[in-house]
Amino acid sequence: MKKAVTAATGSTKEANGPSPSKLIDGRIKELGDWRGEMLKRIRGLIKEADPDIVEEWKWRGVPVWEHDGIICTGETYKAVVKMTFAKGAALDDPAGLFNSSLEGNVRRAIDFHEGAKINEKALKALIRAAAALNTSKAKKKPAKKRSP
Repeated sequence: MKKAVTAATGSTKEANGPSPSKLIDGRIKELGDWRGEMLKRIRGLIKEADPDIVEEWKWRGVPVWEHDGIICTGETYKAVVKMTFAKGAALDDPAGLFNSSLEGNVRRAIDFHEGAKINEKALKALIRAAAALNTSKAKKKPAKKRSP
């Protein structure tokens, strides 16, 4: 399937389907409870932290935010909204936001429960750090050499 980047949302979309941004809007509306509100709030903070972020819809219904690679996902469960950072183990977390998936070598997550307060300043710093990590790794990739 062909993908096109939409200038207005900075996201890709399938040739004959809704954009990832529209799908995320739909998920927020479909939830219709505190989880939808939390996902909406997290999404807003992600966009504030990194205006160049690209929204994606992967793995049959998971909101994903990318900047030179995956920054984080926003999964919703019955009792929690989980924000998983793809390379969270490589990020400094001085505010101690990571509270889930701590045993892994790569990912880290933040579980938000109903009524949870968000440390906006620390979360935005974490998002910016994840984007900077992705950007630095993207720049360091050596050019592929063609064999004769």
